[in-house]
Amino acid sequence: MLASAIKAKLKAGQVTIGSWMSMAHVSIAEILASAGYEWIVIETEHTAIDNHEVLRLLPAIENAGAAPLVRLAWNDPVRAKAALDSGAAGVLIPMVNSRADAELAVRAVKYPPLGGRGVGLARAQGYGERFAEYVEHANDSTLLIVQIEHVDAVRNIEKILEVDGIDGTFIGPYDLSMSMGLPGQLDHPDIAGAKKRVLDATRARGLAAGIHLVHPDRAASDITATIAAGYQFIALGTDILFLGDSCRALQRAAAIAARGR
Repeated sequence: MLASAIKAKLKAGQVTIGSWMSMAHVSIAEILASAGYEWIVIETEHTAIDNHEVLRLLPAIENAGAAPLVRLAWNDPVRAKAALDSGAAGVLIPMVNSRADAELAVRAVKYPPLGGRGVGLARAQGYGERFAEYVEHANDSTLLIVQIEHVDAVRNIEKILEVDGIDGTFIGPYDLSMSMGLPGQLDHPDIAGAKKRVLDATRARGLAAGIHLVHPDRAASDITATIAAGYQFIALGTDILFLGDSCRALQRAAAIAARGR
């Protein structure tokens, strides 16, 4: 129940810091998890990572001391069940734009009577050995974060947050900007206003507000203001940018040095 400690911190108003991975390699999972992040999100929406690869990555993250979370490809009970039965500590569900979407997410992630998640023997329950214990505690322990990443979700945020079983929200800045006709303009005042509305509504319900500081070169300077604003569930960077930014920066420095000879 690796999400239990995270949920306890969020309920206490504390901040949790995680990171993001889009490349399905065990070594990357271990590097990110052992860096001290409390949770690592395995990205399955915008990657080719499949259920088989998720199953390999989960124990690598767990064994390095972080909670493994999965960003589902869609608000789909089948995908949610596969990730959770494989042992994910929680899921982030994209494009939750209405109360009906939120209700579908809860039904997919929570066991009856709160939801309608199917019950079976799988890795999450020790392949049956810890079945009773897992089922008893799963609804309380599993982390469910709904992604607010469309202007419709912003307009419906109060209705979305009325649904029991949600632990928090997570703003998807790029999709939100696209839906508002401002693709990639993350600092635009209209985007800032939409994010503020989601943040305020989430905190008013006593839930955790989350956000992704995607670019490593900005995350270090933005983190203080992000925490001060009231965000608690914060993802820093992503493996593809950790790798890409570092290798490009070193190459540029080497090219400058070579030209100066």
